[in-house]
Amino acid sequence: MTDELFRAMARSIIDGDPDAAADLAKKAVEAGIDPLEAINKGFVPGVDYVGEQYGKGEMFLPDLVLAGEAMKAAVAVLEPEIVRQGSQRQTLGVVVIGTVEGDIHDIGKTLVATMLSVSGFRVYDLGVDVPVATFVEKAREVSADIVGMSALLTTTMVRQRDVVEALEDAGLRSQVKVMVGGAPVTRAWAQEIGADGYSEDAIGAVAVAKQLLAK
Repeated sequence: MTDELFRAMARSIIDGDPDAAADLAKKAVEAGIDPLEAINKGFVPGVDYVGEQYGKGEMFLPDLVLAGEAMKAAVAVLEPEIVRQGSQRQTLGVVVIGTVEGDIHDIGKTLVATMLSVSGFRVYDLGVDVPVATFVEKAREVSADIVGMSALLTTTMVRQRDVVEALEDAGLRSQVKVMVGGAPVTRAWAQEIGADGYSEDAIGAVAVAKQLLAK
């Protein structure tokens, strides 16, 4: 019975169906299934599958966005139960993420934030048009392991370098890994500004974040 429920959970993510995901999460709570198990054995395999298909070009950005929304809906139901049981979800790391100053592109950055969150990172999403100082202040405030920056314009991309330098000036650079992304951003640019990681998409970003913190 439980296996059937887990399969249905994965399917709700693959179908990008937030209502089904939330209903199944409620069923799991009512059935007394460990909420962490519901996330890890039920919903996460769905996210993994969507990621694999996306990597192969079989699924596309809208599918990723919908899968992320469904996952958020499931986690919203299960999170209070996790807190109530006191079985703290193991946090892989703390991420501060935002789109740099002068840039108001949101979708890619939000998708990365969602995917990191559902993969077990604690994520602080600063939104768009984020000043350099805000990245630094938030990183210090929450003891961030990773600072992630998105830029979709060649004109705003330079702000990513400004943030790296500001973290340096604040004495935080040795404690924080820096990840960059966005349409004009390349691996070469990431290396040039001294960032630690770069990814073309949200699924890749999760893998990069895990690698950076495993070192």
